[in-house]
Amino acid sequence: MKKLDGGFAALPDFSATPYDESRLLEVLQATAERLRDNYPYFHPLYAGQMLKPPHPIARLAYALAMWINPNNHALDGGRATSAMEKEAVAEIASMFGWNNFLGHLCGGGTMANLEALWVAGQLYPGKKVLASAQAHYTHQRISSVLNLEFESVPVDSQARMNIDALRKRLQRGDIGTVVATMGTTATGSVDPLPEILALRDKFAFCIHADAAYGGYFGLVDNLAASAKSAFARIGEVDSIVVDPHKHGLQPYGCGCVLFRDPNVGSLYKHDSPYTYFSSAELHLGEISLECSRPGASAAALWATQKLLPLAKHGEFAQRLERSRSAALALYEKARSDDRFLTAFAPELDIVVFAPRAADISEVSARSRAIFAAAAERGLHLALADLPVSFFPFPTTVQRDRKTITCLRSVLMKPEHLDWVDRIWQILASATGASQNP
Repeated sequence: MKKLDGGFAALPDFSATPYDESRLLEVLQATAERLRDNYPYFHPLYAGQMLKPPHPIARLAYALAMWINPNNHALDGGRATSAMEKEAVAEIASMFGWNNFLGHLCGGGTMANLEALWVAGQLYPGKKVLASAQAHYTHQRISSVLNLEFESVPVDSQARMNIDALRKRLQRGDIGTVVATMGTTATGSVDPLPEILALRDKFAFCIHADAAYGGYFGLVDNLAASAKSAFARIGEVDSIVVDPHKHGLQPYGCGCVLFRDPNVGSLYKHDSPYTYFSSAELHLGEISLECSRPGASAAALWATQKLLPLAKHGEFAQRLERSRSAALALYEKARSDDRFLTAFAPELDIVVFAPRAADISEVSARSRAIFAAAAERGLHLALADLPVSFFPFPTTVQRDRKTITCLRSVLMKPEHLDWVDRIWQILASATGASQNP
């Protein structure tokens, strides 16, 4: 704060609007009390949804920027943080080998995907959007908002886009965009990007990589061959979405959209009678569908990437590798336990597994019971409804449902690797208690 204030020392003194410090403290104490009504997202025993605390440097940089509250729509409102955003986004783009590109931060993956599909719709008017049946639901909803027709493509036994099904659909024509999901939110599965790229050469469509969840995993060394080959080719797609507020250690909301061809910036052209006059440089609002955007998000991301550069073998990459190792360790414990049945090996850091039972309805009921019993013991998992075909149930299990409610664990904190044994101990206890209430 002293350093920041020193930059404005030449201003004449003025009397700020006074506030009652005792009342401020009273309200903050009440706020803290209300915030206690949350799951412990910061703790390794929270292994449920995609929730992860920001890095301390991100919290501090965000708070420091909020003293000014810059707006990164135009340089008039966020001169310093606009420059920081451009630098931070360029570092993200460099992960994919892009030096000449167009991109910016936005409110999150939903808005980032909306911009990518909007641009694709402008480039391929009247053409349809395809995404896998396990892609995030936002693609279908966004397509509806943009008045683009949408179809889903079946997946294989590992929740990845089925290439044979995609090829057959492309042969019918009328497709402008294929969304390749680089880490589904349900299972962390990575679509077979090399095969999708080969189909683009034949059928000529736009490829959008939704890497909101998995975008940073191209930095790690412990991926399986299929995922590694997909991330190795991600720089060949037309657009990419990454969410720094997931694995990038940022507060909500901080998403990022990137376009390989910077000329798509012409699609954003608009007139504004009172902004963009302070400089002839590019104002970020000129290449964004959003208007006001928090400069504090850019400051937090910039500071985090200065502390933890996005480099292979670096500290940031090693943290991701620990998360993946934790998922593999939990998967092996579930796979070797006769009480459970696993789906496929995790491609990133998400594990799905289910208790054994006589029929699918009972499996689903036991999953919910274990979920509740684990929460009572301080372990917080998640539930997911997935196709029964993802699990190799023996023929003796009655398939009275097409989907199964299973247990799902997102091990996205590096500390999870040290807590896998403790997590499994609690899970084993919860499983026993749910079977013998």
